[in-house]
Amino acid sequence: MVVAGFFFAGMGVCVKLSAKEGYSLAEIVFYRSVIMLFIMLALVRWRNMRLATPHWLWHVKRGITGFCSLSVYFYAISLLPLATAVTLNYTSPVFLMLMLMFFRGLRFNWGIVFALGLGFGGVVFLLQPSFEGQIQFGASVALASAVLTAMVYFDVSALGRLGEPVGRTVFYFSLIATLLSLIWVAFSHLNPITLRGFLMLAGTGAFATLGQLAMTRAYSRGKVLLSASLTYTAVIFATLSGVILWGEHLGWMEYFGIALVTVSGVSANYFSSKKK
Repeated sequence: MVVAGFFFAGMGVCVKLSAKEGYSLAEIVFYRSVIMLFIMLALVRWRNMRLATPHWLWHVKRGITGFCSLSVYFYAISLLPLATAVTLNYTSPVFLMLMLMFFRGLRFNWGIVFALGLGFGGVVFLLQPSFEGQIQFGASVALASAVLTAMVYFDVSALGRLGEPVGRTVFYFSLIATLLSLIWVAFSHLNPITLRGFLMLAGTGAFATLGQLAMTRAYSRGKVLLSASLTYTAVIFATLSGVILWGEHLGWMEYFGIALVTVSGVSANYFSSKKK
């Protein structure tokens, strides 16, 4: 999951650069999905992977939920300050824990709750969201994106429990995301693709694919709540990317946030492995 966080941060950098090149969110999502699909097709062919599955309904649900999660998240970003939208979206591990307790009978674990709370606190210190003004609707949209993100993690974990290979899960997600984003981009203006634009969009798709493969493996093969707590590491990588690439300055609150997220990951690992 830490590796996934690194790749998703790289994807975020490429998304930011693509947007600066003038590409709309619809275009970025579409090209990201198409590039993911081509990469996964090559991987499927290289590994001679069978795509036939008895669990296609789960794949469809995961694909639709993932696309909706991303779309609602982008909508929240358009309504709220970026830091606020990202922070509210990172409540998804809490919703995931509630889903696991309700649908799988997961026992309540105060240690994991403590670790998740530390991680979320670290995100707040890192991003320092603003909740001024009338933001009730935007906040509701951002929380809806968090619920959808939790559903994605739940579905990926379920597919892993059913024995679905990581590559097959990511392939079907990229296929469904491509089809749905094609509908979205059909109602948008398409900008010409320059060489620089192509490199940025290709980077978005490549990082997204690697991130999806790592994230899917984490939730399919690892402990679900441990993986959920480690999603916060993506914020650290994104913050450090801003420092390295754009010379952004970190104050004591940002460093304290990074420390909290780090302690959160260590705590989650301890409490998830501790014998009951």
